[in-house]
Amino acid sequence: MKTQTHPGPVNFWPYAIIGWFVIFAAALAAWVAFAVRQNLDLVSPDYYEQEIRYQDQVERLNRSAGVRGDVVVQYEGDKNQVVVRLPRGDAGEAVSGRIQFYRPSDARLDFVIPWVADSTGVHRIDVSRVRGGQWKVRPQWKVGAREYFIEQTVVLPEADSALLPPVLKDP
Repeated sequence: MKTQTHPGPVNFWPYAIIGWFVIFAAALAAWVAFAVRQNLDLVSPDYYEQEIRYQDQVERLNRSAGVRGDVVVQYEGDKNQVVVRLPRGDAGEAVSGRIQFYRPSDARLDFVIPWVADSTGVHRIDVSRVRGGQWKVRPQWKVGAREYFIEQTVVLPEADSALLPPVLKDP
């Protein structure tokens, strides 16, 4: 007569090690999928071209340091406009340029408009159809052979209407 032997305790360590590697691989795959889907609008698409033009920008900024306090960029909530006012000395002269609205959180919303000011050097921009939030308003203008550039932050309230389509792209 044969006696039946009872098998010894089951060793669970091989299963635990395999399970740990499976869980680790799944977590790593989930993290990689999450990282790949993140929006990376931290720099503009033409970053390298902008670096080449960096010295011109430094000269504009140095020239603008003297008039920074005289240039006004402000949001007028009652009229739903952003007002850009040049220094009084530049108001009577022929001024050309552009105003860029830069959205740090979403580059797809950026837009540029040409400089069109009245005889007093004031440019009014209707922002009733622009998405609310933080915007960097960047006027760049030229008076004679002198070019200027400043950047000021404006926070717009949320609006119910559609977004303003871009008027011009950066030249």
